[in-house]
Parts: sequence; C-alpha cells; structure tokens
Amino acid sequence: MTRRSTVALAVIVSVALTAATHNARACTNLIVTKGASSDGSVIITYTCDGEFHPHLRRYPAADYEPGSMLDITDWGGKKRGQIKQVEHTYAVVGLMNEHQLVIGETTFSGREELQNPAGMLHYWDLMQLALKRAKTAREAIKVMTDLVAEYGYRSTGESISIADPNEAWLLEIIGPGPGGKGAHWVALRVPDGHICAHANKARIGEFPMDDPDNCMFSDRVISFAVERGFYDPGSGEPFRYRDAYCPPTPRNQRYADARVWSMFRRAAPSMNLSPGYHRAVDGATPYPLWIKPDRKLSVADVFSLMRDHYEGTDFDMTQGVDAGPYGTPNRYRPMNWKVDGHEHVWERPVSTQQTGFSYVSQSRSWLPDPVGGLLWYGVDDTYTTCYTPLYCGIDALPESYTTGKMSAFSWDSAWWTFNFVANYANIRYRDMLPDIQAVQRNIEHTYLGLQPAVEKTAAELAKTDETLMTRYLTDYCVSHGDMVVDRWRYLGEYLVRKYNDGYVQTEPGRAKEAGYSEEWLRHVIETRPEQFRLKKKDDAVPESKLVD
Repeated sequence: MTRRSTVALAVIVSVALTAATHNARACTNLIVTKGASSDGSVIITYTCDGEFHPHLRRYPAADYEPGSMLDITDWGGKKRGQIKQVEHTYAVVGLMNEHQLVIGETTFSGREELQNPAGMLHYWDLMQLALKRAKTAREAIKVMTDLVAEYGYRSTGESISIADPNEAWLLEIIGPGPGGKGAHWVALRVPDGHICAHANKARIGEFPMDDPDNCMFSDRVISFAVERGFYDPGSGEPFRYRDAYCPPTPRNQRYADARVWSMFRRAAPSMNLSPGYHRAVDGATPYPLWIKPDRKLSVADVFSLMRDHYEGTDFDMTQGVDAGPYGTPNRYRPMNWKVDGHEHVWERPVSTQQTGFSYVSQSRSWLPDPVGGLLWYGVDDTYTTCYTPLYCGIDALPESYTTGKMSAFSWDSAWWTFNFVANYANIRYRDMLPDIQAVQRNIEHTYLGLQPAVEKTAAELAKTDETLMTRYLTDYCVSHGDMVVDRWRYLGEYLVRKYNDGYVQTEPGRAKEAGYSEEWLRHVIETRPEQFRLKKKDDAVPESKLVD
C-alpha cells in the first residue's frame, strides 16, 4: 500500500515508548541466548517501569514513495525535524517485528552532561525505527548508529537489548554533549550459551577492537573519553566503557547492580555470587557482563527470574518491620529518605508496583517468522501479572490492552484490572498472594502447555494458507488475552469478598479473625512495650497514676 510522503513518528510510537516521558529510568532486561535456553529460543525480557498507562499497539507493514520524509515529533506533536523515510517498513507488535527482531532497554543516564538537546533522535525513536527497518540484530545496530551519526542523539545513556532468532546483542550508547556530533557507543554479541542482564547502569567493560563478528563500536568512543578526562591512558588500566561513561557510585550500585546480582545468583547458584559489589564494599569485584546458567532456562524459568524481591537473601523485602504485618515487598517512592540527617534508601527489586508493562520474548529460528516470534506480555507488577501470548504474525490485539487512561479507573482496561488486584493485595499481601499465584500459575501453565500444539497447527497452515494462519493465531491471542483480563476481574472481586474488613472468609458467608503474625506483634511490643499490655488484677495501676 502507499502512504503519504510525511508521517509523524508520534503516530507509530509503540507501547514501550509511551513510557519515555514518565521517568522510565527504572527498567530491567535479561538476555538469554539460544544455547542457554531449554528449547533453543533467543529470549529477551523487558520491564518498562514508570507511572504511566501503557497502550499495546500493532503497526502493519507499509510502503512509501521514493524520496519520502518522516517527521520526528515530540510528545506534544511539535516537529523536531525530518529524516529520510525508507520505501518499506516492517510490521510491529509491541516491541517485536514480523522478522522476530525484538528490542528492550534500560536507561543508565551516566554522565548527564553528555546529553545533547540539539540531537534529533531519542532512544525510543531509534528503537521504533530499527524495528521498522531491520530484520536482524546486527542490522538493527547499524540502523540505530547510522541514524544518530546523521541526525544526532538526544537521550542520556542507554543499554539496549537486541535479539533475533539466532543471536543477541547488547548496545550501550551515550551522547557527545551539547552541540556534539553522533554518539559514543559499543555493541557486544552475547556468547551463545550465556545470559546477560542490565538494569539502569552501563555494563560493558573492556571490549575487543579486532573482532567485528562479535563487537562493534563508534570511532571515537575511547579518544572522546580521553579528551573529556573520563579515561587516562597512562593509568595502566584498560579502557572500560562502563567506568568512563557511567562511573560506579554507592547509589547506582545499590539501585542497579543489585538486580543483576539477584537474577544471576538465581540462574547460577553454583557461582555463589557475593552481594559485596552492590553494597559498595571496598575492593568488591563487579559482576560479570554475562554468565552461564547452571542449567538451560525454560520460558517458565525466565518468568520466575523476572519475579523477584530478593526472597531468601539478607535483602528479602517480604521480611522485617518495613514489610509491615503482612509481608508486602512494595516500597513507595521516593526511594531515598533521611532520618536524623542520615540518608537511607529502599531496596530496588526486579518486581515493582511501578511497572507499566513487561514482556518475555521468544525468537526461534526453526519456525516460520509469524509463529516463531512471540511476546509473552503482561501489565503492572511482574510478580502479580499474568503473561499472555502475542505472536508477531497477528493482525489484531486484545482490546483491553489497547485502552484506558491514568485519569479514570476502568474495568475495561487490562492495566487498571491488574493494578486493582495488585493494590488490593497490599492490604494482606502474605495471605492474598497464594490466591493470586494459584490463578497465575494455572493460566500460564495452560498457555505454555498449549504452545506446542498451537504452533504446530500454525506452522502447517503457513505452508498452505498464510491468511488462515494469521486468522488462527490472531483469534488465539485475542481470545486468550481477553480471557486473562476477565479472569483477573473475577479474581479482584473474589479478593474483596474473601478479605473483607480484616476478616478472612473460609467459605462464602463464614469469616474468621485472622489477626497478625506473632513476629509482627513482637515488633509492636518492642516499640511500645507497655501501651498494649493487659494488666493482671494484682498489677492494676491506681487511677491517680493513670491521670498523672
């Protein structure tokens, strides 16, 4: 089909990119190579965290007239400039395109003085343009880096996960400062059989400069750092991208490296990774950029890795007085706070109530693209969401994931429905969580169990009737997405009924007093040992003493 010669980029912004204006510097990515997954999938995870209402979007492939230009606009619709349009763009579902190319990101900010307000392209522009113009991860890196070289880079530092059916890469990029040209970046291929993680802090250290099959980098990535005093060649230390462009601090180590540590320590317990680095212990070694998991990871394993509050460690957020009487792991912003002049900070976990949406992707080389590319998509907190399948070959979306707004609660919105359940659970988190997880496990287990049969049928249809295959996959994804949201509405109503007024109904109409745990009651007594103590008759205090 033919499009107008100029199209505002704001029109093609995907769900993730909506978050960019809502402080999305709080995301988490995990990369699993095909040799590290149990079925040979290349997997990326992405939690897009921030206070915003996501809208899932799909964009069909499109053709443009030669010489067409594309408007680059801000979120208010104001045009920043134009770039050359390509003659054909690929279809995109969320953050995966029709060729199973998938992209995620985390913002590391780094040296904020390197942000270039004169640059035209933000990182979310680059992600969307790459998905529409590239078939492979390598092509996506070239698309993004060529664009910033020509038009300029506008954002702060970014770590970008990029995967296709065969390989996965990590691209880290930062600007040149006001009025500068291009950007300074390094991209590394994650070795097959390994996993990599990043979470709002640059992760690439040393990199080979003579291995183009596995490493790409900008021309002045080192010389620019030398010029700006970020790296001293005479120090005897090798150049490390992360140290030059995102120096470690106790704050960013606690905020970012802790999440990397927790994903790695769960995927490879045998490594016995020390928490020392993310606690800024002097001399502690930074965590490796990638590791081999103790065993190959299934999709269900990856779901689990993205559900984490440091449970079972010294930093377990479900324990202690800060978790309240019912062990809630949620800590409200701001994360930093002061008492008596001393600064403190809450732990920052992978799972957080501030998540807008998340996904776990699969890109698979042995299946036709429309079937092989799959986003397991969820909204709100990863711990209490339920992932529903969205194949990259579908031509429609479940409506409840495409509608809603922050200013008005609606049961028609998937995001609001999941938020209701998650927020209500904070009332009695320890008690309600098993009810939520039972439904979550049942649905996800069912979907994972259906996956081989669904994909076998779709792959067979692809050989004879691609239109019928598209209809089949679309009907499956839309109906099951709708079912998840319907089930979550019922779950919310069930929780309200079961946990009402501090009671717990053992069956409809029959309630019991649940009270508090002994551990919490001891906290209360330690804080105010006499206020709640009931005196024995012989210990009665004279009324005159009470008055005094």
